[in-house]
Amino acid sequence: MIKEKSKHWARVIGIPLMVAFAIRFLFDVNSWEELWNVMTITFFISLPYLVGVLTIYLSKIEQVQNWAYSVFAPWIPIFVFLFLTLLLSIEGWACWIMVLPLFLLFASLGGLTGRYFKRRKSRNSNRLHISLAVLLPFFIAPIERAIAEIPGFYKAYTSIDIEANPAIIWSNVTRVRQIESSEDSRSLNRFLQIPRPLRAELDFEGVGAKREAIFEGGLIFDEKVISYEHQRHMKFSIRANTYEIPSTTFDEHVLIGGEFFDVLEGTYDLEKLSEGKYRLHLYSEFKMTTSFNFYASLWGKWIMSDIQGNILEVIKNRSERS
Repeated sequence: MIKEKSKHWARVIGIPLMVAFAIRFLFDVNSWEELWNVMTITFFISLPYLVGVLTIYLSKIEQVQNWAYSVFAPWIPIFVFLFLTLLLSIEGWACWIMVLPLFLLFASLGGLTGRYFKRRKSRNSNRLHISLAVLLPFFIAPIERAIAEIPGFYKAYTSIDIEANPAIIWSNVTRVRQIESSEDSRSLNRFLQIPRPLRAELDFEGVGAKREAIFEGGLIFDEKVISYEHQRHMKFSIRANTYEIPSTTFDEHVLIGGEFFDVLEGTYDLEKLSEGKYRLHLYSEFKMTTSFNFYASLWGKWIMSDIQGNILEVIKNRSERS
């Protein structure tokens, strides 16, 4: 009895898991990237959906009668897939956190679809629907790739109130000395394992000045000041030197300055609220280049707001201590 149960669960979990790895591999073959790519909405929907359909198709009919089983059983191979791709360094933790809600949702929808056909259709009909579910992504993905990714431009706004002399605040804005790990107050980027800012260096104060923002892992943003008002405003263009970073350092799918996520400009504005009290604004313009910018841009704004919020709190704490 135990042996039969083990074989049953090995089939229910193992086969969808193998199919998930096969799709992941096929969608990541460089020579086929014009047809299929993992950074497509087709991949994010079809893989978990197919896992859900297969999990329920391979389950016993008495299990499938329970709708809750059909909703949550497909999550098991999804979580096993998550664990193994992290263990084998196929995917990064940050990428998984972002796509996991989509994977769980469409795995459950696939499970409910599988339940419907398993309860109401013949075995041959079920096999036909399984075959269509397997093949459909490979027909849809080239259409999505042909449409191509349309760049989307977005802004992340942050601000903080500081009680200090404007000269002191501005000195901490233009040149940020080494930020120690103990000064990090934000958790999102730390949780996603995105490199944290270390320091910023400016050669002079004025239009045309060059500024370097240095992050962990050798990530450097080369910045050029394009508009400047002393102790009031500084706007700068941003270019990341990601080409100098080894490809194994960060997850390419969420790397700031990478193919899919790039920061273009940053702006500091210092606003006087009252005598001795100022509001420092920091906002950035960034670009997302995916076919699912509607979803990716939400994460982009959260990531940039978290980075900016951390920098502003460092400036506030240092200025007020001075």
